[in-house]
Amino acid sequence: MGSHRRLATSGFDRGAGAALCVMSAAATALGVVPAKATPHDDTRTKVDRLYEEAEKATEAYNQADERADKLRDQVSRAQDRIARQQESINSMRDALGSLAGAQYRSGGLDPSLALLLSDDPADYLDRAARIARISAHQAGELEALQDAMRALAQERAEAAKKLVELEKSRKAVAAHKRTVERKLAQARRLLNTLTASDRAAYGRASRSGRDVMPGLGGAVPPSGRAAAALAAAHSALGKPYVWGANGPSGFDCSGLIQWSYAQAGVAMPRTSQGQRYAGRQVPLSEAQPGDVVTYRSDASHVGMYVGNGQVIHAPYPGAPVRYDPVGMMPGATVTRV
Repeated sequence: MGSHRRLATSGFDRGAGAALCVMSAAATALGVVPAKATPHDDTRTKVDRLYEEAEKATEAYNQADERADKLRDQVSRAQDRIARQQESINSMRDALGSLAGAQYRSGGLDPSLALLLSDDPADYLDRAARIARISAHQAGELEALQDAMRALAQERAEAAKKLVELEKSRKAVAAHKRTVERKLAQARRLLNTLTASDRAAYGRASRSGRDVMPGLGGAVPPSGRAAAALAAAHSALGKPYVWGANGPSGFDCSGLIQWSYAQAGVAMPRTSQGQRYAGRQVPLSEAQPGDVVTYRSDASHVGMYVGNGQVIHAPYPGAPVRYDPVGMMPGATVTRV
């Protein structure tokens, strides 16, 4: 993929809400009325929402950037073809010019008068036949030149349209980038309103606590490429979340999946939405190590199933690539590549 500007920010986790729900349920079971939500709880909820919105904008950024890369490549190839076509047309024009000059020099006189003045009528007739053949050839060359010029004009028109599309895609990239940066800046400001201990608690809330690869629980990868992709994802454990990045030093969620499968020789789409449909969908209950797991109805987050009810993923800015429960977010969809 083309180069990306990378932005890493302080991070925290989405599981705090779930932890609070468990605590509330326990308090209710003990007959204790749970306390009302504190300002800190409200702040965490807002931060969760901002991270989700930033993640959606990141995937939109990735899609627009991928589109811009493809258009740049298409425009570059079109410009090469146009240059070659123009060179060919110039050569055809030079050849036609030479034929026209020879015809003028040989056939400037009226044919009947030239025959009367000729010392050798047989030689004249021979030259006249050659001129006729030259004229027929010239007509064919002229027709070929006209066809080439029409093709060149069409190629230039299509290249111009691609350039317009490219400019639109560049603007979309810039717009999505501004959205991501704005959402992350808002999240940072909210984070700074919490105490250091609250920030630390927020960051720990949904961590699975596993620093080594979870056991597969008897499951095995469905293919060699899935096993290779899983090994690559495991090697990225601890690398930072960097939005818009697809490795090897940092990743966003879809960048981790794309990079991991690339190490297995499989070309994956750049976005989590594209990755959802990059293979055969299977039920969550049948997930196997190496399967791609996308989340939410819009597939705005993605991870890789590693077995034993766990996924590896790039969570959000400030949180490194890590293992978390497969049910960490709603709307899980499993895709076998």
